[in-house]
Amino acid sequence: MLTLLGIPGALRAASTNRRLLAEARTAFGDAAQTEANLRLPLYDGDHEDAHGIPPEVQTLADQIATADAIVIATPEYNKALPGVLKNALDWVSRTSGAPFRDKPVAIISAADGRGGGDRSQFSLRLALTPFRPRLLSGPEVLVADSSHAFTPEGRLIDARTQKALAELMQALRAEASRI
Repeated sequence: MLTLLGIPGALRAASTNRRLLAEARTAFGDAAQTEANLRLPLYDGDHEDAHGIPPEVQTLADQIATADAIVIATPEYNKALPGVLKNALDWVSRTSGAPFRDKPVAIISAADGRGGGDRSQFSLRLALTPFRPRLLSGPEVLVADSSHAFTPEGRLIDARTQKALAELMQALRAEASRI
């Protein structure tokens, strides 16, 4: 059985990116699924020198390393990926073993703007480059006007977005199966 790690780029429990991540996990299908916790201390080299890697950061790095596939749902904050997601990447870069290396990764986004998080996806792809994952190039899943894009039960409303998400998750499954 495949293992899928979902990484929500937003901390809010009811964020549209958590809703989108839930839809992605459903579309991925049967798998052992885990959701990462990004409630991490701010990266601080002095803290790292004095105390080493925090346990919650090591847990995240271990989740990444053991996952067969990863899906990251990122909001767009001020035309880029959110600080909490960048902070997590900064911490993971300090762990040993290159956990993202050659790992299949899909990026999805939901944002209230009309671009649906396109700039956050671009900046996240850039931030992931040094980790050398196998980033899927598409189909792009960009949920615009995200506060109106889900039913009260958290389901995507737009059929075209549902189709793109299903296609992306099946591509991610196929990549993970090649490992």
